[in-house]
Amino acid sequence: MDVVIRRALRADAPTLTRVAHAAKRHWKYPEDWIRLWQDALTVTPGFIDRHPVCCAVLGARVLGFYALSGAGATRELEHFWVVPEHIGRGVGARMFRHAVATLTADGARGLRIASDPYAEGFYLRMGARPAGEVPSAPRGRALPLLVLEVGPTRGRRI
Repeated sequence: MDVVIRRALRADAPTLTRVAHAAKRHWKYPEDWIRLWQDALTVTPGFIDRHPVCCAVLGARVLGFYALSGAGATRELEHFWVVPEHIGRGVGARMFRHAVATLTADGARGLRIASDPYAEGFYLRMGARPAGEVPSAPRGRALPLLVLEVGPTRGRRI
């Protein structure tokens, strides 16, 4: 598979939004929850302008994307989605390694991940460790919070 990871373009915003929605629906969440998460799953051209957003592409097809946010030593994984038919085929691992390299090159030392419960195992396999929970919607729902050490301090606590 000749997947390339490139910086997202403003014109990619509708495609990235469709990828996020398709990936979330893959886990069979109720449609009322999907509607509740509409804004969180939507990527706008302005978001792409303001954040590092990269997408994995095969030819002209977007297979997945990630977005980072924040500044300083610790950053946030804002988005991380793979189209359902490519989940488990190495696209996510390749994107994650790219995200870590991007963070390292920018001088970051840590990444915080508010993980979907279905994705927690993936992030643990990629080297993240549990760090608690964060509240989510709908009310009463919590997401696993994970942290990953990156850069020259890897292996030390952040």
